[in-house]
Amino acid sequence: MKIVSLLPSATEIVFALGLGDDLQGVSFECDFPAEAREKAIVSGTALAPDLGSAGAIDEAVRARLADGEPIYTIDRDRIRDIQPDLILAQDLCEVCAVPSGAITDALADLGCQSQVLSLDPMTLDDVIDGIGAVGAATGTAPLAAELMAALHDRIEDVHAAVAGPARPRPRVLALEWADPPFSAGHWVPDMIDVAGGESLLSPPASRSRVLTWDEIAAAGAEVVVFMPCGYHLDRAVAEAKTVVEQPALAAADQVWVVDADAYFSRPGPRVVDGTELLASILHPAIVGPPDAERAIRLR
Repeated sequence: MKIVSLLPSATEIVFALGLGDDLQGVSFECDFPAEAREKAIVSGTALAPDLGSAGAIDEAVRARLADGEPIYTIDRDRIRDIQPDLILAQDLCEVCAVPSGAITDALADLGCQSQVLSLDPMTLDDVIDGIGAVGAATGTAPLAAELMAALHDRIEDVHAAVAGPARPRPRVLALEWADPPFSAGHWVPDMIDVAGGESLLSPPASRSRVLTWDEIAAAGAEVVVFMPCGYHLDRAVAEAKTVVEQPALAAADQVWVVDADAYFSRPGPRVVDGTELLASILHPAIVGPPDAERAIRLR
């Protein structure tokens, strides 16, 4: 089977199911595991590479969407050459990856007969179910079931460790962007709940949305976790300097910055690592402190 993955989370699932040799094309953002970087890139960004600040990136994205222009590019020639049997895409967020509709249109022009599987999770369970969907489409359902069961077991272990009426549940604000501030929605509120916290300004299975700093100040977060979408830890730390100085967050006891790309933004197997990481931030006396290569406390 020849597989093309247009989103990093799907690439991680493909490798987790032992299908790395079948993966023939990826997006420019697919960087885990390391072998993914060796695959042909069939999807890139339409944004300028030197936009710099979070505000400038947000402005550029909004301008392209307002003009009806795509955020991502598709290398049609490479896809035609590959003639994939399966393309993994998404329709959850037009800013996150190529929408599956754009792929379907491109395939019609290219004369390809590929199956297009759209992975669009809204909850933590949905993320894990996506592994089953890829397993069903690739003939690896038994292995997918084993992986899903193992991930559910780890989630249950986290929940059991931090649950109980005597355990405090810190009020947690998860931010996935700084300028403007965005809530971290979708599966992140579930992660916070399992990790023993109370998610603020983002109910379960809700989409990420723009917040105001007044709204944030009124929420009264005890713990702020900055997880900027598309950023690994080093870049997130640099961006977090503007966040930690916000007067709206002055009352928060703790401000953390995490490797969002690895553990939060991408709905793949490593969101369970992210859930464990949140538990270590919120309840270090119970599950141990967080790994400094995954999370850094700014205050």
